[in-house]
Amino acid sequence: MSSDRLMRIHSAEFQAMAERVLRVTELTSRLNVLPFEDEEGKAELFEQILGRPLPARVTIYPPFYTDHGLHLDLAERVFINQNCTFLDYAGIRLGERVMVGPKATFITVGHPVDPEDRRGWLSGAPIDVAENVWIGAGATILPGVSIGRDAVVAAGAVVADDVPPASLVTGSKATLRRRW
Repeated sequence: MSSDRLMRIHSAEFQAMAERVLRVTELTSRLNVLPFEDEEGKAELFEQILGRPLPARVTIYPPFYTDHGLHLDLAERVFINQNCTFLDYAGIRLGERVMVGPKATFITVGHPVDPEDRRGWLSGAPIDVAENVWIGAGATILPGVSIGRDAVVAAGAVVADDVPPASLVTGSKATLRRRW
């Protein structure tokens, strides 16, 4: 799924994605029960999950969750703490030296808001995180968000809009936007 588009559920594209999700769920469940010191086992599973070896000096502490894996682009020296989730079908890029706190969630796909379309379609947009960003514990990054270089996303923040470079964002943003 590319930037800001819809995918019909039950289409061939959706079926291929669903098959990949099942495969990656199986791989991450195996990853998450390995002994912490089994570096070789973790590297092998990450290569299968991501479709390529982890870049140099990337650190990921399990448990780790992703639904697709092939669209998760990690630069060198990325640090991902435990219990993070990456729903990456529409694409997630983490630039060099990005730090992600425990229980952070990155979501690139969802469903349309209108009830008539909700069960028939998936919507999605990529997430782009520039270099040297810190994502705090429990933060949620929503589809289509870009986070600028050197920014900080505070613990528990819900990020629905782009974050400028060298800035701090905090808090949730649940605001009434529309009624039907």
